[in-house]
Amino acid sequence: MSQQTGASPSDVRQFHPRARAAIENPKIRRNFRSAMDGLMSKRRNAFSGWDLEALRDLGAAIRQNALAQLPDLLEQLEAKLTENGVRVHWAEDGEQACRIVLDICQARKARSVIKGKSMVSEEMDLNHYLEARDIEALESDLGEYIVQLAHETPSHIIMPAIHKNTGEISELMHEKTGTERSDDVEYLTASARQQLREKFMAADVGISGVNFAVAQTGTLCLVENEGNGRMTTTVPPCHIAVTGIEKVVPTLEDVTALLALLTRSATGQHITTYVNMISGPRKTEELDGPEEVHLVLVDNGRSGIYQDDQLLDTLRCIRCGACMNHCPVYTRIGGHAYGTTYPGPIGKILMPHLLGLDETRHLPSASSLCGACGEVCPVKIPIPDLLVRLRQESVNGDQLHPARVRGHGSKRHAGEALAWKTWQWVHAHPAAYRMGTALASRFNRLQPGKLGAWTRFRTAPRLASKTLHQRLKERDS
Repeated sequence: MSQQTGASPSDVRQFHPRARAAIENPKIRRNFRSAMDGLMSKRRNAFSGWDLEALRDLGAAIRQNALAQLPDLLEQLEAKLTENGVRVHWAEDGEQACRIVLDICQARKARSVIKGKSMVSEEMDLNHYLEARDIEALESDLGEYIVQLAHETPSHIIMPAIHKNTGEISELMHEKTGTERSDDVEYLTASARQQLREKFMAADVGISGVNFAVAQTGTLCLVENEGNGRMTTTVPPCHIAVTGIEKVVPTLEDVTALLALLTRSATGQHITTYVNMISGPRKTEELDGPEEVHLVLVDNGRSGIYQDDQLLDTLRCIRCGACMNHCPVYTRIGGHAYGTTYPGPIGKILMPHLLGLDETRHLPSASSLCGACGEVCPVKIPIPDLLVRLRQESVNGDQLHPARVRGHGSKRHAGEALAWKTWQWVHAHPAAYRMGTALASRFNRLQPGKLGAWTRFRTAPRLASKTLHQRLKERDS
């Protein structure tokens, strides 16, 4: 089956021109620089007084333990949720997940859907799928609502509209909803909430994501700051939660440590305003809540990642966005340059699995390998190591790691491979090496000034007129 990822291959292939355009746009540079500096400062302050490395070790251990038991935990989660009255559905890919959601909506004769923030639904391209079938899908998260009004995709997994400043948002809301132009953030927020409140009350179905799914109790955990998640999951008569299969954890105790890391790493908060725990539909004696609760567990390439002992670390991610906030590439070009659902460092190691390296071959190389992403990851995903691994796979893997990612070898060029094979042979044979360096030095003026991508922004190094061996011989004589 085909995979939907919320991004078309043509968008991903345009990474380099998009990145250049973003770098040359001073407004984007200012918006992201200001936002990222603030987020980095808040994160530092939020962890002040904590033994951060011990907490990161704990978070990494919890996620590793959960992944080690993933098949069993998923079965336990399904059994417990079913016992609690939640209907569990399994989707092999994004297309199947969309069909499941559509079937539920059509069974209820739903004409409108209100959505809480969910990156998996972006991955599925769910909004467009439903709208193409005459079901209105409205985002209720303020940032998601703004980018939906602008007919854009999120540029950050936590703060979708971070690429826009207040003036741009004001103009957009005035144009699309009639709100008065204003630089008053509170007024703009109140206006958006008023517009959304009517939609909450009229929606037939609410759709949300899931931060963590607890196997022991059959609990779906959602964290948010605006109250829209709680409205989405309680006001409509039917609630559909969608999540990747990797989000399951064994116990509620595991959630506490992960929440401490997630909220501080994402927004610099000690805790979010709302922490929602959903364990089933409304009971007879309860006054509010949905009549039905469904959980759609989405694979969409995750099983393939799970089969590789090294790439498995990708699934530890708790979607905090800290790697983006500290990445010198992302903070200068923004999320839209990537053309993918998940931008930044996490996108560079996740999207090749979802779209294939043949479509995303540029992403693993769009990094300086400075290591900042790995240093701030709250669950210690070795992102730089995984980027190097994917770079190897893009030129056909290596002996230690047989290629597993779809599209491996897509960057391999016969000429380049021959050049490196020749280099290897020359360096393994001393006589050939001495003759080659002597000839290269003697005819150094014939060296080309352009050496591919290396000299696009650099001056080509000029070989010395004499080799080191020649200079040493002259000095000795």
